[in-house]
Amino acid sequence: MGALRRAWMTLLLVAVACSSPPKDEFHTRVNRDDEAGSLRFEVDGREVFTYQYGDEWAIPHIWPLRSPSGRSLLVQKTEPFPHHRSLWIVDRVQLEDGPVTDFYHEWSNLRDKEQPGLGHHSFIRHERFSGLRSHERGAVATAELTWVVQDETPVLDQSLRFELEDLGNHESMLHLSWELRATYGPVRILSDWVHYAWPYLRMDPAFSGEQGGTITDDQGRRGQKATNEKYARWIDYSNTVDGVTEGVAVFLPDDGQPRKWLTREYGTFGPRRPDAWSGTKFTLGRGETLSGRVTLLIHHGDVESGRVAERYRSFTALP
Repeated sequence: MGALRRAWMTLLLVAVACSSPPKDEFHTRVNRDDEAGSLRFEVDGREVFTYQYGDEWAIPHIWPLRSPSGRSLLVQKTEPFPHHRSLWIVDRVQLEDGPVTDFYHEWSNLRDKEQPGLGHHSFIRHERFSGLRSHERGAVATAELTWVVQDETPVLDQSLRFELEDLGNHESMLHLSWELRATYGPVRILSDWVHYAWPYLRMDPAFSGEQGGTITDDQGRRGQKATNEKYARWIDYSNTVDGVTEGVAVFLPDDGQPRKWLTREYGTFGPRRPDAWSGTKFTLGRGETLSGRVTLLIHHGDVESGRVAERYRSFTALP
């Protein structure tokens, strides 16, 4: 009987081992394609967002960002302002006594404005990834980038960390954090209050205020006129498209530093840096850093049915 029992136990263990997936096969995954220049984050094979880092782009960016129903919430390039890139981080900078370079208006860095196919002389170049991994409820990756002027002069180093958190029911959070480092010498930050992205999101026209979408902040204020240049802890942009209501909210960290927002009915919105570093023209000394972070909530429903305020309180553990 002892030998028979041991045999049954062995068969049972083999069956369990054969039926269990490998430990690294989580339902949230990161798929890297260096040839295409894309890093795709997905849940159960469904794309949530993709980081675009191919050399054809002067500005690495996130596109698409999928709604719970699979629609693209953001637009990669459109009018007006075709230099906007879906979800992106850029600024206007100067290394020591070098040229002032406006990475925000990327068309100003084209080699030949009549022949844009010739590319850019100044750009943000993706260098490598670190820390790519999946876990039970999400996936993480960090991109390392260099801001390059006139094809060869590095101005800033940047790290950009993505952490996808699956919330179930096709909803998710994207925790995004980044750091600029003045590795190569003192760097002046020369943007005005509007023309830098920290980050900006450019909503797909179908979700824009011009097509019936609604901008709402944490104070319950709605629309560009009520929310632009106002302090807020979060802003939501949502709409009903083909009978389906969904949207994206951007949460700021609860770090005691109030921030104003830029909002536009045509679709662009995003937080500004704290006032001391927003449109004030300041200098990063050699080795100094400038960092930021936001969390995106991709949700069903509008700001109310999507429980955005409740989820922000939970996210920040506010009373």
